[in-house]
Amino acid sequence: MGEQGQEPEVAPTDGGEAGQQPASGQIAVEDVMDALTHVIDPELGLDFVELGLIYGVEIDGSTVRVTYTLTAPGCPIGPYVAEQIEEFVGEVEGVERVECQLTFDPPWTPERISEDARFALGL
Repeated sequence: MGEQGQEPEVAPTDGGEAGQQPASGQIAVEDVMDALTHVIDPELGLDFVELGLIYGVEIDGSTVRVTYTLTAPGCPIGPYVAEQIEEFVGEVEGVERVECQLTFDPPWTPERISEDARFALGL
C-alpha cells in the first residue's frame, strides 16, 4: 500500500503462502480479511481494515489468529472489537477457533489509514 496505509501481516502457518489459493478445506486469508471489513469503528463508521487497525492474520489449520490495535490505549470499544472479530471471522468457512490479540506495538498512527478511508474522512 505504499507510504500511506499499511498491509497487515498475513501468514498461513499451515505450509501455504499468503496470496495463494488455499487447498480444498483450507482457510483463505482473503476470506478472513473480507470478514474483518465488517468490524466497524462506531465513532468513525469505517472498518478496521481500512483504518489500518488490523496488524496481522495467521492461519494454523482451523484456527485464525488476528492481531489488532485500537486508535488509543484507553479506547472503550476494546471488548466490543474482540467480540466482533470472533463473530465475523468465526463465520468464515473452515474456521473453528478465533484468537484475538490486542497490541499497541507499534502504536497506531493515522498514516496506517488506507487512501479510500482518508478520502471518506476528508484527510
